[in-house]
Amino acid sequence: MSVVADLHLQYVQACQNLRRPENPFIARVLQEADKNDEISTKGITLKLAGNNHLVPVPRVTDGDLAVLVSVLGQAAFVTGLDLAYNLLTDAGAKTMATFLQENSTLQYLNLMFNDIGTSGAELIAGALHSNQSLVHLRMTGNRIGNQGGMFFASMLKINSALKKLDLGDCDVGLRCLVATAIALTQNKSLKAINLNRPLLSTQQEETTVHIAQMLRSNSSLVELHLGKHEMKTFGVERLCDALYENSTLRYLDLSCNNIICDGAKVLGELLRKNQTLEILDLDANRIEDAGAIYLSEALATRNKTLKALSIVSNNITGKGLVALAQALHSNITLSHIYIWGNKLDRSTCAAFSELLTLERLQPDCTDVAPYKVDGEILLAELSHGLAKHRYWSPRCAAVAPGAANASLEIVPVSEY
Repeated sequence: MSVVADLHLQYVQACQNLRRPENPFIARVLQEADKNDEISTKGITLKLAGNNHLVPVPRVTDGDLAVLVSVLGQAAFVTGLDLAYNLLTDAGAKTMATFLQENSTLQYLNLMFNDIGTSGAELIAGALHSNQSLVHLRMTGNRIGNQGGMFFASMLKINSALKKLDLGDCDVGLRCLVATAIALTQNKSLKAINLNRPLLSTQQEETTVHIAQMLRSNSSLVELHLGKHEMKTFGVERLCDALYENSTLRYLDLSCNNIICDGAKVLGELLRKNQTLEILDLDANRIEDAGAIYLSEALATRNKTLKALSIVSNNITGKGLVALAQALHSNITLSHIYIWGNKLDRSTCAAFSELLTLERLQPDCTDVAPYKVDGEILLAELSHGLAKHRYWSPRCAAVAPGAANASLEIVPVSEY
């Protein structure tokens, strides 16, 4: 019997040995894995996410995880583990930390939206002090708090293997963000980090100042998410000042902040000179028409590197949206633009319909599609956007994960 064909059988035996009931969801995934003839040569990610199923599944618990890792200890072909949206607590984190210290093949680990707290974060971060195989870790949505985030900041000073780290929606605070920024001035391996939605009790934007200072010296970071940081024009100015000196950052996420037209003007000035930024996410700010025009002027004349721009829900009317549409006629580099949630008047509908008709925009590269009612062109919303596959992945191969420049897609690192 081949090594692959043993996986489900080993799980059944482990359940008997540890006197644990079988989890039918895990058993089914392992049975499917056993049927894959290419596992031993290409590796596989076990997809055990608890949220992505038409039929409800029994979610993975701490006890289930203990049985699973006892099986995976000898399964070198398992290079990824997706345990998102399950019922794992700090006890499960302890099991996983031990596994990470002993395992040298796991490259991708997704623990998002479980119930892991500060002590669990300490254990996992501690395991990564010595682990040299894990490339991508997602802790999103676990309430590890400021102290839990501090453990990951300390880890970044030591670990040289991790390339993607997602700490979004983890309730981290000021001290964690400052410590992370300091750590990234030393870390030379991390390519992408998500620091969305910290819990900040100050309006002084100290964290943005520290992050900007980090960007002046960091030469490895390619993707940075700073959504929901309550960032204003001052913070945008600090970031842009730093990005004049930075030559590596390609993806900047400033969604859900307090950026107005003045901040967009600063970003427009940056785009005139910056030669590396490829994706800019300004969703859910308030740049309005003036801000859209500042961006369009930069894109139409000077910038030749930006590939994707998202300005969803920015209170922009036809004046600003048409200016951006016109900029696309002279700018041949910008291939993705997302505009839904603004005030789409007749001029906007006509301008974007023309871009699609002329094939200047591809249907998969924007979030609107034209249709006619009584001879009048209108725009309908498409479920595209920069965050399309950030927290879920399609189960059918018909949807390409990179179709909408999904989060962490452009980083030159495989998923696992």
